[in-house]
Amino acid sequence: MFRTAGQALGAFLLAAGLASPAAPAEQRIGDPPEASNMRLAGYDDLQGRSAYQPTIHHQGDRWIAYIGHHGGTDAIPAPVNPLTGVPEPNGTSIVDVTDPAKPKYLKHLPGQPGTYESGGGQMVRVCDGAGLPKGDRNAVYMLRTFGSQAHEIWNVARPEDPVLLTRIAGLKDTHKNWWECDTGIAFLVSGAPDWRTRRMTQIYDLSDPAHPVKIRDFGLPGQEPGSTGAVPTELHGPISTGPQGNRVYFGYGTNKGGMLQVVDRNKLLHGPAEPTPANLRAPEVARLLMNSMNGAHTTFPMLRMEIPEFARDKEGSRRDMVMIVDEAILNECNEPRQMVWFADLTVENRPMMVSNFTVPEASGAFCERGGRFGSHSSNESMDPVYYKKVAFISFFNAGVRALDIRNPFSPKEIGYFIPSITAATDKRCVTVDGESRCRTAIQTNNVETDARGYIYIVDRANTGLHILELTGSAREAAGLR
Repeated sequence: MFRTAGQALGAFLLAAGLASPAAPAEQRIGDPPEASNMRLAGYDDLQGRSAYQPTIHHQGDRWIAYIGHHGGTDAIPAPVNPLTGVPEPNGTSIVDVTDPAKPKYLKHLPGQPGTYESGGGQMVRVCDGAGLPKGDRNAVYMLRTFGSQAHEIWNVARPEDPVLLTRIAGLKDTHKNWWECDTGIAFLVSGAPDWRTRRMTQIYDLSDPAHPVKIRDFGLPGQEPGSTGAVPTELHGPISTGPQGNRVYFGYGTNKGGMLQVVDRNKLLHGPAEPTPANLRAPEVARLLMNSMNGAHTTFPMLRMEIPEFARDKEGSRRDMVMIVDEAILNECNEPRQMVWFADLTVENRPMMVSNFTVPEASGAFCERGGRFGSHSSNESMDPVYYKKVAFISFFNAGVRALDIRNPFSPKEIGYFIPSITAATDKRCVTVDGESRCRTAIQTNNVETDARGYIYIVDRANTGLHILELTGSAREAAGLR
């Protein structure tokens, strides 16, 4: 039975006492965080910079968080870096989180000058040189975006003193890349100048990161140079299962017209590179079209899942699942609800949605709090500590939500954490009857986890990095002591 997020799930959460209790319409400085089965382990203000992607890397005997940033605000386009005393455009924060209770801010790498989506360095991935086929064994490589202009590769073996190695420039946009650390193949979300869409995929061999080798451009037929007619929905980001899984899962759309595209990785990498309609269609295995009201920000594969509920069935107890997360982009619920969807791709050319999840709005008066309310992204680590067991979903002003996904046909919320706002938290405004109305609310933007079980959330409204851990029954569901 297809679950209705606002009814069945909401009723369960409220009955179980897991949904947030009704709260004041607007957060106030000094209010405590709202939490269930999650607690704050550590915090860093990230110099008051709007944050997008956290990537956590085990580096020698240290754990380092690399955090990409949006551009600055109109009021503060280039915040002062306390380490240098100089105003710097938002770029990449590098934070030592070896002791989560005492994060140490190591370095800020400035990004492209600009505000909001027009500057910064949103995306970051990290690979060890020892794992890359042609990498320097002593190097640690960081792949980051430089605003909308370029992709950059840095050696961060000494995270306090990064060294720029190379740039892939001349672009009109960038976004949510994926880098295979065992092969070096990188799927770079780019805006190639001659393509008809803002975002498509450029595939590079970065097995020797200092010397990138381009493999091909890829996108949907109708986006390529020289095509005519309507332009299909732009790419948001891919996730690859590498040569073992031989699939790449592309998410198109943000908050509308979403699509999951499943692609044969081998055919994508080794097929004809010329971007003709036939060559662009050739690697596609399947696609799942979403309705006009929802997008596909994150398409996270969870393959060969053993479903306990189906264990005694003659067939079908093992399923290939993909979790699709939409992105809310408008403040104060001025769009259809963006949420989390679970698709069954066991019969790969016949994908189907089987369940969904959203935070019940009434549990926290979230449409009245200010800022965005709705899903944005999930953690993307496939480390065994949480993979196929617990997923963490950022929900903007509803914080981060922990979901028990061991039965993806019936996901259950088992915890949440909504950080407190601070004096640095930026306001979010809407126009009502011709007048601007602004409210201040947490905007939990992206989330990641590490192999130790810590959860890292960053805030779009300049509130910083919160390091969390599960407690109580949620910790038990993950199999943590």
